Amino acid sequence: MKPKELTIRGLILGALITTIFTAANVYLGLKVGLTFASSIPAAVMSMAILSAVKDSSILENNIVQTVASAAGTLSAIIFVLPGLVIVGWWTGFPFWQSFLVCVSGGVLGVLFTIPLRRALVTTSDLPYPEGVAAAEVLKVGSGTRGEVKDDTGEAREGLVAVMLGTVASGGLAILTSTRVAAAEVTRFVGLGAGASSGYDVAWSLALLGVGQLVGLSVGMAMLIGLVLSWGVAVPILTAMQPAAAGVTLAHHTLTVWSTQVRFIGAGAIGIAAIYTLATLAKPVLGGLVSTLAASRKAASDDDRDRDLSPRWILALTIGCAVIAGCLAFTFARSTVLAPHAWRLTLVAVPFVLLVGFLIAGICGYMAGLIGASNSPISGVGILSIVVCASLLVLVVVPTDATRPALVAFALFVTAIVFACATISNDNLQDLKTGQLVGASPMRQQIALIVGVGAGALVIPVVLNLLARAYGFAGAANVGVVALNPLPAPQATLIAALAQGVIGGKLEWNMIGIGALIGVGLILLDSVLGRMNKLRIPPLAVGIGIYLPMSATFAVVVGAVISHWFDGRAKATPNPGRTARLGTLVASGLIVGESLWGVINAGLIVATSKEAPIGLVPKTFAAAPWLGLLGFVAAIVWLYRWMLRRGAAAEAA
Repeated sequence: MKPKELTIRGLILGALITTIFTAANVYLGLKVGLTFASSIPAAVMSMAILSAVKDSSILENNIVQTVASAAGTLSAIIFVLPGLVIVGWWTGFPFWQSFLVCVSGGVLGVLFTIPLRRALVTTSDLPYPEGVAAAEVLKVGSGTRGEVKDDTGEAREGLVAVMLGTVASGGLAILTSTRVAAAEVTRFVGLGAGASSGYDVAWSLALLGVGQLVGLSVGMAMLIGLVLSWGVAVPILTAMQPAAAGVTLAHHTLTVWSTQVRFIGAGAIGIAAIYTLATLAKPVLGGLVSTLAASRKAASDDDRDRDLSPRWILALTIGCAVIAGCLAFTFARSTVLAPHAWRLTLVAVPFVLLVGFLIAGICGYMAGLIGASNSPISGVGILSIVVCASLLVLVVVPTDATRPALVAFALFVTAIVFACATISNDNLQDLKTGQLVGASPMRQQIALIVGVGAGALVIPVVLNLLARAYGFAGAANVGVVALNPLPAPQATLIAALAQGVIGGKLEWNMIGIGALIGVGLILLDSVLGRMNKLRIPPLAVGIGIYLPMSATFAVVVGAVISHWFDGRAKATPNPGRTARLGTLVASGLIVGESLWGVINAGLIVATSKEAPIGLVPKTFAAAPWLGLLGFVAAIVWLYRWMLRRGAAAEAA
């Protein structure tokens, strides 16, 4: 009897779990500018709930996590949509407009990743760290439920590995939330002649787990990005622009990094992404042909390589394009841009479709390379708003009267594209998970569309709640209950970019420098490939430049430890089993910290405190050392356990 897969209860359960992860991601994204991929925590929750149902299966669990992760990922729309409030165009988030922006862009994100599946998932060697981790978690649950034979006890051992990783990362995250141990250590230093730099090291076991999964090549590329960013660009630029009187060293250094160096990273990411897509053109076209061929197979054929039919893809794409066109036209018609509404719509719809498809490939590739949580999707948003605003200036000449409306229109259209980007950033991870557990791509794609709808229902409600409770930095914040503005860093930056392009005041120098660096990295990687040396993926270098050091340092550490562990695993009696333990422990590391992130976000909202379980003040002197001690102790404990288990396999 074939196990159940796409079930009503699975879709409903996924939609219910969605509320938790979407709300948490919206809050954390606005608070600290980061979101987390919800596929692994959703997989764990679905396993726990469905384990009480006799006829549940790994495939049904996979559908639940697919729905929940799609909806949770869609919450990254908050990197753009609050910009409309920040620039003063909206005072809140109109439900139907916000809902349709999320739905139209999100469903396009699902549809655009369908022809990319074979090129980027089936025939690709991309690591897909979170997709692989989610599959391992689901397989462990399947083994412990008795769905598959487990004579060697490997499934039980795997469950222990996941639980140990979960306890370690969750425990350290809880400890750092009490402030007894520091979650990160930050310091800025002067280097003479006005130059400065610094470091921001986060003791994140979840990011270490990502490093374990992505491997040495990506880790070294990100390390090069860090060195280029903080060891080269920041010192040079701070020396060229000394701090003004009264400005602290830390503030000046961070300002230079966020307003200039990050754009170098964005330029490098853009060039590397375009090059990557160019190299993928042939397999992507092959994927389109394969999709058409697979859709003609009889229903009795194996459906593990069958997507939604081209008819459905075309019909849904047209439907989303019509919705996007109606949204753009009605938005423009309600402003001083009304005389240009048709022209603006005729620019907006092709922009959404063409740039949306391009971005789907970029984000899908980046997520496959380093994971959805660490994919610098806001960098894609930066490039999107620059292109969109530049196109609009060609259609309508900015004047004092039209400039504010053009800025708002650019943000509105970019929000639709960004919804597409957020979903494609997650979808291929889910499809990789499905491939590894034997799921049907077509059924997963249906679940992804359901997840988009579920997330789109929740996001406007949560955004309005937070806007009314706290407000946003830089916004008018009229009628806010308890003014404590959420920083919304990405939305603020993207809004400023739109104003800069349309106002003619944007500096292109840094993006150009990044593009030149990207070209050099592409040439270097090609040479290394011909020499059979360790590859340096240009996109990962750009990511290392763009992301905060706190989001990349632990990934680099994890990649180095992963390389060491792989060498030690080969010396054990069962190298494959030992290596799988590394994957499972890494999965647990991501699970534990992510689940605590959800719980802690709820506590923060409920108590309106920055550190609801804080036991000591921020200035607790021993906290940095205790954080480092906890981080190192957890690593030593976990890897010693894995190597001992690997060595014990011979006796068993």
